[in-house]
Amino acid sequence: MDTSSRRSTLTVTLCFIVALIEGLDLQSAGIAAAGIRQAFELDQKMMGWMFSASIIGLLPGAFFGGWLADRIGRKRVLIGAVILFGIFSLWTAYVSSVNGLLLARLMTGLGLGAALPNLIALCAEAVEERRRGTAISIMYCGVPLGGAIAAVVGMLGGESWQTVFIVGGVAPLLVAPLLIFALPESRDFREQHQGAAPVRESTVRALFGGGRAGATLALWVSYFFTLTVMYMLLNWLPSLLLAQGFSKPQAGTIQMLFNIGGAIGSLLGGLLLDRRGRTGVVLFAYGGVLASLAGLGFASGMLAMAIAGFAAGLFIIAAQLVLYALAPPAYPTSVRATGVGAAVAVGRLGSVSGPLAAGQILAAGAGTAGVLLAASPGLVIAALVVLGMSRRRAAEAPATSTTSH
Repeated sequence: MDTSSRRSTLTVTLCFIVALIEGLDLQSAGIAAAGIRQAFELDQKMMGWMFSASIIGLLPGAFFGGWLADRIGRKRVLIGAVILFGIFSLWTAYVSSVNGLLLARLMTGLGLGAALPNLIALCAEAVEERRRGTAISIMYCGVPLGGAIAAVVGMLGGESWQTVFIVGGVAPLLVAPLLIFALPESRDFREQHQGAAPVRESTVRALFGGGRAGATLALWVSYFFTLTVMYMLLNWLPSLLLAQGFSKPQAGTIQMLFNIGGAIGSLLGGLLLDRRGRTGVVLFAYGGVLASLAGLGFASGMLAMAIAGFAAGLFIIAAQLVLYALAPPAYPTSVRATGVGAAVAVGRLGSVSGPLAAGQILAAGAGTAGVLLAASPGLVIAALVVLGMSRRRAAEAPATSTTSH
């Protein structure tokens, strides 16, 4: 294995480890929801705010994490983000007030948000273009696997809801030194910053200049609606299952299957993107999400619900992977992390909306089926926008390839 291949492998491996921990922390609130609700005596609406506090932090974290990474480096920002979400995840386990809980989740989200665009940029820039989908999918499958680990930790922790936050806080603080000494900085970033100082584009021009306005808006719309549904499921699925009469171990099992399906969906989505046309992958992913949501809404027995949960994880993560793979090529190296970070940040608006909307719908008495039905129109819009973007890029590809060679 040559030096370049070793660097690529090391980058993707370390990013996978961080994604694994990020997935654990992203789902920790959902896993601990029943214990938190009892400990702090929260109603449905306040539970929605508890879920959304960390997601609100994800939005500025993703945007400024990407913006800063284009200036000081992907590696530095990633390490700072990992330390930040480690400290505040640990703090979540020891807060004694509702305000303290919300602040701890907000700051955890800030770190988690800053990490993701840098994980995507590092993996995208570590390999050649034809392998980008696979590299990002390998990294990103760590997120649902981390969620599955969170479900296991929640089951092993029994009545102690703090356990999942302690594990989610200690793990990133242990990994941070490894990143400092072993993670290579992006070669594209280093080459961009060698010699003369690079010309800085304004954020508006970075996102909308150079013919990028259409791609930026398409990414924003599709990220928003897809992440609305994803975070609705990540945060509310355990509670919805308990409300349907499933036991806590059964709900934990279904949540674990959801995440295992997500890991498979991430790998499958990346492999298909690098080998097949985007149109088929988009139809496969979003059609599967709609079908699995119907399954979650109408399944009654444990087996049927387990299958629906597994399928929902597989297809929603495959859909999200498609979006994460489409974003990096839409921007040049000098503004890539800014572009990816902005798309992820807009997606976080959907992440905030999803749990809050689910809380309101449940409080109104619509039930599980009402929550899942409300999510469907947005998925159709996201799929149509991604299809339009893919076809436009396919039409532009021949012209781009002739001018670049």
